[in-house]
Amino acid sequence: MSKTVLIADDEPNIVISLEYLLQREGYRVLVARDGQEALDTVERERPDLVLLDVMLPRVSGFDVCQTLRANPALARMRIVMLTAKGRDVEMSKGLALGADAYITKPFSTQDLLQQIRAQLEAG
Repeated sequence: MSKTVLIADDEPNIVISLEYLLQREGYRVLVARDGQEALDTVERERPDLVLLDVMLPRVSGFDVCQTLRANPALARMRIVMLTAKGRDVEMSKGLALGADAYITKPFSTQDLLQQIRAQLEAG
C-alpha cells in the first residue's frame, strides 16, 4: 500500500510541482490550500506525512502543527515544515511545536524526497 502525503501550501506553483514529484515517486497525494483545510483533511484522511507551510491562510502552519501534536490519535503522523521562514527562531519554534523536520524554500527536490523517505521509515 502506498503512503499518503498531504501538501499544505497556498502557493499554486509549489503545490503543482510537489504533487507531480510525489505522485511520480508512488505516493498518494492530498492537497490543502489553507491551515483549516489541512486540519480537516488530516482528520478525514489520516495521511502518513504532512508537508506543512508556515504561512497559510486562516490557520498558520505553526498552529496546525501544534493542533495535530495535541491529538494523541495523530502522534505517529510525520510533519515536515516546508517554508520560506528560515530564521533560526522559526526553525526552533517549528521543531519545538512537534515538527519532525524543517526544510526551507527554495529546496532541492532530491533532499526533500530523501527527507520524506526517512520520515516515513522512522514513522
